[in-house]
Formats: sequence, C-alpha cells, structure tokens
Amino acid sequence: MSKTKKLTKTNSAVTTSGISNWLDIDRSIDNLRKELEKAFSSFPSISMPTVPHTSCDVIDEGNQFRIKMNAPGIKKNEIKLNVTDNSVEVTGEHKEEEKKKNYLRKERHSISYYQTIPLSEKILPDQVKAKLTDGVLDITLPKIKPTPTPKKRSVNIQ
Repeated sequence: MSKTKKLTKTNSAVTTSGISNWLDIDRSIDNLRKELEKAFSSFPSISMPTVPHTSCDVIDEGNQFRIKMNAPGIKKNEIKLNVTDNSVEVTGEHKEEEKKKNYLRKERHSISYYQTIPLSEKILPDQVKAKLTDGVLDITLPKIKPTPTPKKRSVNIQ
C-alpha cells in the first residue's frame, strides 16, 4: 500500500511541475510574439495590389434574377459582362489618361473591378439585358424555369 501512495505523490508532483513548465513555455511564446510584433512594426507596410469587387444586390423576382451592382467611375463601354447558364462575370476597367498637366495633386488613377456571381438556378444567357445608370449596373437575367411565388400568411404575435 505504501508503494501506491508514493506513486500517487510522485505523479501529482510531476503533474504540478508539468503544468508549471507549460505555463512558462506559454509565457515565453507570448513574449516572443510581442517582441516580433514590435520588431516588424518598424518595417514599412507593403500592400499587394488587389482587384476589388463591387457591392451588389441579387434579387429573385420569380421569373428572373436581377442584379444591381455599383460601378462608380466606369463607363458602359468599359464594362464586360459574360454570362453562363448559372453565373455572371462582370469586369470593369477605367484607365486614366496621363496627360501632362500641371497637377498639384493627383489621386484619381485607374479603376478596375472583377466579380463572378453564382446563380442558384439556370438562366437564359441569350436573353440577359444590362443597363448602366448613374454608376449602377442593372442586370436582368430571365430564368429557364420561373420560381412560383410563395403564398404569404399573416401570423399573430402573442
């Protein structure tokens, strides 16, 4: 019986010591992370060029989908619209002409957008229509099979 008691005491001492060691290791890693963050914060930030996508709304109108997409600063001849039977791909690119002018400040540069929008139902690609008005691209996508409009029922709240 005394052997069992000794083993228990030894195991508990090892466990307590083990926890202490893990806490020390955790603190050391945390300190290292803080030191690395401090060291790297002095480096200049590098931003990789990205192709932004614009915000858009996708509306299911039963017999068609309707997409309203922001396209600020892009003219209609600078937009490419490709459709398949289950997706829409919109690419827009506006390049600022570099004319030698006496700029005091020049912040407006080229703009480009790219976005692919998957659709939950198949559409008729050859019947898609699009219109650009005041920086908003409005795309109408007729469905192959219209979705029946669900019947609404009013529910009283108690």
